[in-house]
Amino acid sequence: MNLHLKGKKVFISGSTKGIGFETARLFLEEGATVIINGRTKKSVESALSSLNSDNVSGLVADFLKDSQVETLIDHIPNDIDILVNNVGIFRGKEFKDETIDDWNDHFKVNLMSGVQLSKHFLPEMIKRNWGRIIFISSECATLVPSDLLSYSVSKASINVFSSGLAKLTKGTNVTINTVIPGSTLSEGSVKFLEETAKRENKTVEEVEKNFFKDVRSSSLLGRFARVEEVASTIVYLCSTVASATNGASVRVDGGSMGSII
Repeated sequence: MNLHLKGKKVFISGSTKGIGFETARLFLEEGATVIINGRTKKSVESALSSLNSDNVSGLVADFLKDSQVETLIDHIPNDIDILVNNVGIFRGKEFKDETIDDWNDHFKVNLMSGVQLSKHFLPEMIKRNWGRIIFISSECATLVPSDLLSYSVSKASINVFSSGLAKLTKGTNVTINTVIPGSTLSEGSVKFLEETAKRENKTVEEVEKNFFKDVRSSSLLGRFARVEEVASTIVYLCSTVASATNGASVRVDGGSMGSII
C-alpha cells in the first residue's frame, strides 16, 4: 500500500526513543522529511546517528521549560504537514505522595505540549487545506491505576482535547486523531522487566507473563506491544489513505481497555 507520504514534512515531539523514535524511522522509510525532538543534545545526536538519514534533523527542547518550547516552535518550519504529539512524562506515585508539582508537570508535558504545538501549526494546515495531527494517549486514560492518577488524568484529557480540536477541521483535508497504546515494550518497560526479574530471581519471560496475569489481566494480547506495532498505526493515520478517520481515538491497546468503541 502506498501511503503517499513521500516529501511530507513531519515533526515528532519526544522522539529520541520508544514509540516516537520508531515512528520517525517508519516515516523516513516512507520518504518523509522528519524533525525529531529530545530533552538533551546527547539524546538527539544519538537518535540522529541511529536513524542515519539525510532526511532527518533534530531539535532540543524540554517541554517543562517554557523558554525552550518557544525556541523550539520558532525553529520548526511553518509548513509542517504532520505533527505527532508524542512527548510525555510518567511518575508512578500513590495519591498521598503526589505533589501539586507532579500534577502540574504531567499536564504541562502530556497535554499542554500538544495544545501549544497545535495552536501554532493547525491554522497553517487549515490554510493549506492539508495536514495531520496525532496525539498519543494511554490505556491508563480509562484503566486508571491508583498509583498513576495524575498521569492517567492528563492522558484522558488528551482524548477530550483532540476530539474537540478535530471539529475545527470540518470541511477540510486536515485530520486530528488520538492513538491509545496499551502496555508497550519501550526502553522503560524493558528496564522494568529486567529489574523485576533480577529482584525476584525470575526470567524476563516469567515477569512479563505474571504482569499480564496479575496487573493487566484485561489484555487480550497477553504481552507487551512492540513499538513498531504502535508506530505503524500512527504512520497509517497520517497518510492520505486514512483521510476518512477524523476526531477518533484509535486503540492499539491489545484489547486491554475492553471498549466496543
